[in-house]
Amino acid sequence: MQVIRFSDLVAQGQVAGKRVFIRADLNVPQDDAGHITEDTRIRASIPCIEMALKAGAAVMVTSHLGRPTEGEFKPGDSLAPVAKRMGELMGRDIDVVSGWTTGVTVAPGQLVMLENCRVNKGEKKNNEELARQMAALCDIFVHDAFGTAHRAEASTYGIAQFAPVACAGPLLAAEMDAISKALLAPKRPLVAIVAGSKVSTKLTILKSLADNVDQLIVGGGIANTFMLAAGLKIGKSLAEPDLLAEATAVIEAMKARGAAVPIPTDVVTAKTFAADAPATIKAATDVADDDLILDIGPQTAQALAEQLKKAGTIVWNGPVGVFEFAAFENGTKVIAQAIAESSAFSIAGGGDTLAAIAKYGIEQQVGYISTGGGAFLEVLEGKTLPAFEILGKRAGA
Repeated sequence: MQVIRFSDLVAQGQVAGKRVFIRADLNVPQDDAGHITEDTRIRASIPCIEMALKAGAAVMVTSHLGRPTEGEFKPGDSLAPVAKRMGELMGRDIDVVSGWTTGVTVAPGQLVMLENCRVNKGEKKNNEELARQMAALCDIFVHDAFGTAHRAEASTYGIAQFAPVACAGPLLAAEMDAISKALLAPKRPLVAIVAGSKVSTKLTILKSLADNVDQLIVGGGIANTFMLAAGLKIGKSLAEPDLLAEATAVIEAMKARGAAVPIPTDVVTAKTFAADAPATIKAATDVADDDLILDIGPQTAQALAEQLKKAGTIVWNGPVGVFEFAAFENGTKVIAQAIAESSAFSIAGGGDTLAAIAKYGIEQQVGYISTGGGAFLEVLEGKTLPAFEILGKRAGA
């Protein structure tokens, strides 16, 4: 998809002296006292802001934080702690501006943070009047918040409609490039790993990928449902028996294309769901009625690892077992290491996936780590994200 890139505008000298409005994702976790506990998103947003400042722009940045009530600002909703942390990282003071929709005073080379955009009435419903007010504040709108790209809100979509210029910031552009490389023009074989507790939450993703991928590896509770569909017993494991027809349809759709959904040949079971539960490795055909399947077995993990090492492109969403428990982490660990060792281009997303990547220290070996949970899942479903759609329209205007 063709979009205007902020980096190109900077390179072309079109940013100096302009008012630049950046929609970042600064929605960071805080403790009960309001202290920021993890600042990755703040750090990730800084390159775009510094790019604008170095180019001589007057810079405004905003984000949502938490779940405020529209029209009712409370101290806990404030971006002040974010501005303080960003200021520390950038070595400058950053003023936080309230009531900013009717006008902001900011000079070239200056940076201000506009208070929590979700407090503005009409934000979530993409109110046109609010969007036009925001657009009037700037000469260039920069969308750099992939985590919000699946939402059509006033600060993500409406402003992009009405701003004189609307473009993608470096974070958003990187996501678009990685997604295109993985799904639109993949080097094959294309292998997707989709895991999680429920087929129902990822059914549309599974159906969409079944039309495109060469191997569809399922894990967690999803794998249990597919094992049932393949005629295997799963004891008292988490599964959705009412979705067997859908699971079978995915298997058949893959088979019709000469592709496959590998079914586990061995599993790791326990009698209770607990970190200290004794783990038993057994053949997938030997699962007892009172067994809980909590991981794939070593034979299955090794077979999948071999497939991943031969892949051209890997899309990873979800751990394949209860990796938080040491006795049931081997499957996810082996998969993670295989992805790290593979020469394939890999893209990974989703909270649990990011936790697994961090646990096994493979951040540098994954081709691209997506920061947007919901947005990443909607891309896998084959949907066009609202942010991509409007930026594409504006690029063609």
